[in-house]
Amino acid sequence: MAEKMTHGAWQAFVSEGTRTGKLSTVRADGGPHIAPVWFLLDGDELVFNTGRDTVKGRNLLRDGRVALCVDDDRPPFAYVALQGRARIVEDLGQVRAWATRIAGRYMGDDRAEEFGARNGVPGELLVRVHIDKVVATTGVAD
Repeated sequence: MAEKMTHGAWQAFVSEGTRTGKLSTVRADGGPHIAPVWFLLDGDELVFNTGRDTVKGRNLLRDGRVALCVDDDRPPFAYVALQGRARIVEDLGQVRAWATRIAGRYMGDDRAEEFGARNGVPGELLVRVHIDKVVATTGVAD
């Protein structure tokens, strides 16, 4: 039987290692678009970068509603699903600073500056999602 995670437990779960998030945004026709993202938590906000001209970037500029799922695909199959509304930040200093921090998580501190420079350029967006709803469960092994 699955058990609900506490606030601290789900934050630790989504922040563990290099788990990616599967981000869902809303297409212009109302349909869903899903893509993996690198991300960090900043308090009660989810933070990630994307290009202005990507499908998710265009979707977020038009409609800020998002859902994100982070899961562990090994038994006992825990997951966290988040819903919220995105706020776009285009300040290049903030874009690069967060791109560097995010890269540190996924590529390691020794390559963080390299990826921060690559992802902290004009045309890139910093996306801050205020989390409105969380569904988080841990599986229990038999």
